[in-house]
Order: sequence, then C-alpha cells, then structure tokens
Amino acid sequence: MTPPFILSPSLLSADFGRLADEVAALEAAGLQWVHLDVMDGLFVPNITFGPPIIAALRRRSKLYFDTHLMIERPERYVAAFCEAGANLVCVHAEATVHLERTVAEIARLGAAPAVALNPATPLCAVKYLLPQLDMVLVMTVNPGFGGQSFIPFCLDKVRDLAALRRSQGLSFRIQVDGGVTPDNTAALLEAGADVLVSGSAFFGHPPYKDRLDVFHAAANRPT
Repeated sequence: MTPPFILSPSLLSADFGRLADEVAALEAAGLQWVHLDVMDGLFVPNITFGPPIIAALRRRSKLYFDTHLMIERPERYVAAFCEAGANLVCVHAEATVHLERTVAEIARLGAAPAVALNPATPLCAVKYLLPQLDMVLVMTVNPGFGGQSFIPFCLDKVRDLAALRRSQGLSFRIQVDGGVTPDNTAALLEAGADVLVSGSAFFGHPPYKDRLDVFHAAANRPT
C-alpha cells in the first residue's frame, strides 16, 4: 500500500483571471495545499506574482500556502512573503549565497523552511542543512515554465535523498515539482516523495475533485 501523500497543485497553471475562485475550488474539492510559484524574471525567465497577490488569496483561503521562491537573493523578501501568509517558504540553493542564514530567518519568522534544488544541483548542496528543513524540493524540470517533461535522472535523485533522510533519521518532506502526472505518481512515491506538485496535468483536467481522485488511484498502481 502506497503511503499517504500530499498533492499541491501549482497555481501557475490556473486561470490567472480568477485566482481567488480557483483557490476556492481547490479547497472545495478536498485539496489541502496549493503551490505558489513566485518568479522574478532573473533567476528564471518568467515573471508571475508577489506578496500582494498571496496576501489577497490568504484572505480568501485556509489552504496551506506552499510558496516556492524562484527569485534571486530571496533573503530580501522572505519577511514579506511570511507576512503575506505563506505557510512554507522554499528558496533555491542556487539563488542565495548564505543559504543557512536564509533558512534560519524563514524559521524565525514562523514559516516552515524549505530548499529547492535544480535538476543538475547535487544533494551535497543541502546535506548539512537537512536537520533544519521541513522540506526539500527536487525540481524535475528546469524551473521557469509549466508544461515541461519530467527529466528521468531526477527519479534517482529522489531515491538518493530518501536514502539520506533514512540514514540521518530525519523526517523532512520530499517534494517533487515538474512533469508530475498520474502516470509517474506511483514511481515518485515509491522513490520516497511525500509531496507532489502538479500544474497543467492537474488544472487542465477539471473537475478538480475527480482529478484528485485520479491521482489518488494512480498512487496505488504497481510500478
């Protein structure tokens, strides 16, 4: 039996003209998390939204705000995102020079600290920080745009991170973001993932309650 997992739909693939309605629809469908992709046009070649949008959505939703900062020098803005209502703040190891300081500041501000790794970034970049983290995000596409295909070698990276978690006796979550579909859900969970981010493969298939059921059914398929 596949262990329980969290599905965190990426709002990047939602209808930006009705974001509050989309978030309400996720909550009504039984989702508990929503993934908020923040992009600055520098760290990644795309621009999305910032703290004011998150604050506006916070007033309309009780969902867990899984906030992924794909921005340069995120330490400049973590306080603003925490104040806006982010429950978890995830920064990229590649985007900040003083990663431990940034992670410690997120925790001090009351949010769950997380670190994301691009596909080619090795696990050693975060190894010594693992005891301080609530979650590690393994990017399985190069960040910036939705709808990309899953990079196969990233499955081994998830397995290696899960092995590192076991060897250190830790309990941080492992999140996967990029090309996640019902077809690879079981393999990702078997590798050790706990939180799956899905964008176009989720939002492109309403109604959301039915799509959530499809992911749950896929989790229990043999790999």
